[in-house]
Amino acid sequence: MSAARRSLLLSYQALRRYGLNDSHSGNASVRDGDTVWITPTGAPADGLAEEALIECRLPDTIGEGASLDARLHMAVYRAVPEAGAVLHAHSPHTIALTLDCESFRPLDEEGKLYFPEVPLVSLDGGNYWERHRSEAPERVSEALAEHRVCVLRGHGVYARGASLDQAYQRLCALEHSAKIAWLARPLTTRPSRSRP
Repeated sequence: MSAARRSLLLSYQALRRYGLNDSHSGNASVRDGDTVWITPTGAPADGLAEEALIECRLPDTIGEGASLDARLHMAVYRAVPEAGAVLHAHSPHTIALTLDCESFRPLDEEGKLYFPEVPLVSLDGGNYWERHRSEAPERVSEALAEHRVCVLRGHGVYARGASLDQAYQRLCALEHSAKIAWLARPLTTRPSRSRP
């Protein structure tokens, strides 16, 4: 097993293990020269094997069975030449806090240090999944050319890094900041709980 593919498996499985994805959601890729290894579409994180990873080639050759986000990952690598990894997670606190705002600014000091502002990309109007396929690669790669992470509203977080470890750290740090912001909300803004 190559070191790049082994690291990709471990990062993708960690996203599931620590609650940033469910059993089959999200995706991950790592760059090794002009080769990009990416998780397959609908990949089960818990049982994914090295042989299931899909080989793609820059600038835009996508292997059969690659994640539906493969075009987006390839667009990020083209837009950010120093990127060595791209991770996508369905981080619950981050998604919840960004459903109805234009950007997210962490409240905690570590979050402010890493992410002064987290941009949101919206795909409004029409069929969401068709717009995701046609618009998300360009719009997310543009956001990640300027920022370390971005949020696709109502869907999830994309992070890029020089390495898988760096991209993973950024996803985790953002979700931690979002959880702090969620916990810090005034009680009056929290949904009321009906009593039996």
